[in-house]
Amino acid sequence: MLQTKQIIAIAGVVLLMVVLFLQPVKSLIKDDEAEATAETAVATDVFSLESVSEIAKQGLSADLTRTIEEVEAELAAAPDGEKLPLYKKLATLWQDVNQPMPAAYAYEEVAENEPSLESWLKTGDLFTDSYQHLSDTVMAPVLMQHAKDAYEKALEFDENNLDAKAGVATSLVNGPAPMQGITMLLEVVEQDPNHLKANYNLGLFSMQSRQFDKAVDRFNTVIEQTPNDAEVWFYLATSYENIGLNQDAIQAYQKSKELAADPSLSQFIDRKVDELSN
Repeated sequence: MLQTKQIIAIAGVVLLMVVLFLQPVKSLIKDDEAEATAETAVATDVFSLESVSEIAKQGLSADLTRTIEEVEAELAAAPDGEKLPLYKKLATLWQDVNQPMPAAYAYEEVAENEPSLESWLKTGDLFTDSYQHLSDTVMAPVLMQHAKDAYEKALEFDENNLDAKAGVATSLVNGPAPMQGITMLLEVVEQDPNHLKANYNLGLFSMQSRQFDKAVDRFNTVIEQTPNDAEVWFYLATSYENIGLNQDAIQAYQKSKELAADPSLSQFIDRKVDELSN
């Protein structure tokens, strides 16, 4: 299952790259608090566990869909006092098929019923994973707001938790207050220079703002801690390519290809390597 989940995740890498480069870098274009407030208000939550689950099922096999719907039926029939283990089971099923959006909504129910630092951090992480690989401009702000709310609830348990601070910051960077978010992320890495999430998201923002030299530093820090993450190797390769370090880019692309073991990505990388070798 791990390899399948990794392949599915890597299949979204090129999409995320497109999202990164097509999005305007708000911090470089505007600093209008009134506009930021208006953008946040747009994220009125019109989605639910049921609605996002129906969307996610469209990409599943009949057997997997049946398994999930059996748990959903149990959940619908269970009294309130017996729903918690079923929400946990449902969240796990969605995670097993690499569908973080319905998993996030299911785990949000777990956190509401069993609040803790860990449960709210996990909820925030799932919502963050959802919006960072999503190009839907209607859904993304909603998911960002859910992530931000979850991390803020985590901070109620530990106001100094760096993972929660980095999560709030990331939602701000991608949402209504980019500069505030960047400042918060930099504060996190000042306290912990190797902080995984903060460096990863600073790397993504550096790519979006075309500061590829900074992105290289951030992703190298991430790779030192997660050397088998094919997605991060891909971003590192792209960053190297954009500052003209073609041999480093080739090596990083090939590492991404090796770890992902995905035919579609392999074809893309083979073309990239040919281009950079000439």
